[in-house]
Amino acid sequence: MNQRILLVALTVAALAVVAWLLLGRGEPAPEQWQGYAEADFVKIGPTQQGLLTAVHVARGDRIVKGAPLFDQDDAADRAAVDQSAKLLQQAKDQLGNLRGPDKPTEIAQAEANLRDATAARDKVQADFQRNQTLLASGAATAQIVDQERADLASAEAKIAAFQAALQQTRASLGRPDEITAQASGVEAAQAALAQARWRLAQRAVISPVAGVVADVVAEPGETLEAGAPVVSLLPPENIFIRFFVPEPSLAHVHTGDSTALTCDGCPPDLTGVVSFIAPQAEYTPPFIYSDSTRSKFVFLAEARPKREQAALFNPGQPVTVKPISASP
Repeated sequence: MNQRILLVALTVAALAVVAWLLLGRGEPAPEQWQGYAEADFVKIGPTQQGLLTAVHVARGDRIVKGAPLFDQDDAADRAAVDQSAKLLQQAKDQLGNLRGPDKPTEIAQAEANLRDATAARDKVQADFQRNQTLLASGAATAQIVDQERADLASAEAKIAAFQAALQQTRASLGRPDEITAQASGVEAAQAALAQARWRLAQRAVISPVAGVVADVVAEPGETLEAGAPVVSLLPPENIFIRFFVPEPSLAHVHTGDSTALTCDGCPPDLTGVVSFIAPQAEYTPPFIYSDSTRSKFVFLAEARPKREQAALFNPGQPVTVKPISASP
């Protein structure tokens, strides 16, 4: 009887050993790490202080790049644009006046003065030449010839003066330095107008990216400081996976490695690429480090899903990360 009991016990022990060999020492379970989905939200606010007059989106809306988000009161900026435009036109008019000649009537008067002086010179010159000829025969005196010679020199000087006056009336009114200075003033006015138009354009804020409106944190009627968020956007490409790698596995994980991503209710074949590995341990155990406890150290890492798959994850959702080489 005792031999039969001993035989049964040995048989059971043998079966247990076989089961352990088959089940307990089979292929090790694939390595995997636990993590969760996270996202970099884009918070959009005004570039300058002002009254919020309208919000064009609501939480959960899917919007495209360039879609209107919100508006601010722009009355002061419109007035600034009008003022800058008028100052620019004034500066341009002044520059044109400095570059332009005198009035047509002033030019006509200078031309008439030159013609009159030329005619007077021609008469004096003719008298001088005639009397100089008569001087040899005694029909004219030397005194008369000398006087006419002086009159001719005076007439020539008047012609030169009127020619200079005519040239001045035809030339630009301003001196070169004045024209240069006024041209700089026109450029400054143009810059001021461009700045005023930019400030006006900033009052109607559009979306810089496509995505989902995660939150609206301000309502019309509120006066906001520059940079205060109004709308929080979630672009799909900004969703990523954070996971934690135990210290013994850290040497096998590298930036750029491919990973398999799985989560509850997610479709199969989701993948990502390791984009970041923390340089320091995320958690240190409250006891002395030893070889038997080093697995308690974990390092934060991040993986970026493919752009077309990123929208399948929701921030905060638990995700399991596996190295592609270890996937079954």
